Amino acid sequence: MKNKPILIVPGQLNSIFFEIFFKTLRLKKFKSPLILIYSEKILKDQLKKFRFNKNIKIIDPNLLKKYKLNNNKINLINIPFVESKDRISYQNIFLERCFDKAFSILSSGFTKKFINGPINKKDFLNKKYLGITEYISKKFKLDDVAMLIYNKKLSVCPVTTHLPLKLVSKRITSKSIRKKTTLIKSFYKKNFGFNPKIAVTGLNPHCESIHKYNEDDKILRPVIKSLYKSKFKIYGPYPADTVFLKKNRVKFDVIIGMYHDQVLSPMKTIFEHDAINITLGLPFLRISPDHGPNESMVGKNLSNPISLINAITFLDKR
Repeated sequence: MKNKPILIVPGQLNSIFFEIFFKTLRLKKFKSPLILIYSEKILKDQLKKFRFNKNIKIIDPNLLKKYKLNNNKINLINIPFVESKDRISYQNIFLERCFDKAFSILSSGFTKKFINGPINKKDFLNKKYLGITEYISKKFKLDDVAMLIYNKKLSVCPVTTHLPLKLVSKRITSKSIRKKTTLIKSFYKKNFGFNPKIAVTGLNPHCESIHKYNEDDKILRPVIKSLYKSKFKIYGPYPADTVFLKKNRVKFDVIIGMYHDQVLSPMKTIFEHDAINITLGLPFLRISPDHGPNESMVGKNLSNPISLINAITFLDKR
């Protein structure tokens, strides 16, 4: 798969993507050709806005195998965008077309590398999906995937993703923990050649509960014990308020948490933007920068491109 093209859907119209994309191209060169799937008109506007002097090469998606691709120009599969009074609705249609084109190419086997830029989930998903991870997995008819926020020093994985807290306990099952742990182990073995050390946080504060039914005792301890007997280097459950202390976190490669903010909040506090979002369990490598559209920063030219650089670099090496 090395040097195969990387497909990129830039994502939300009103986002910092093109700012960090152009900064990325200025700072680093990549062996894998980058192919944007987006509007030529919007790309030209952004090139002009950021005074980025690079020509565009329009790619016919039906003739992909005939091109000799490199990054001397910006490779683009053009998906037309026409301004509309109902801009959000049309933007959603446009983004869906961009994603569908990317999924079609990924399904063909031309490449297995995919990046999507930041998406405003409230606008695009319209409450049909919990997040982009779920949107993509459903498109490929997959139920069991895992969100890994990856940094080479420490990664985290929430068992539940963008789920209201009142629903979290109902989704904590032995099956879901076992599946995500298996995906994490497989990912580390395939990409880095080792069996990762995994910590699991408890669901309840201090892994204790005043209720008769304690998920930490009834679900987490038994499945962790079972996985450990099956040659997983997995330990816990640990209280979430102390497992991220430096003396504790350095013992592990991955920390699995029960819900989104339980592990993503400390992860972003420790590493800020120096992490990438990888979806495990798909038939291709899907990565996104570990931040949103950041609309308040659009046009200020102050955004940090490190997460996008890391995302492209990760795929460029595979």
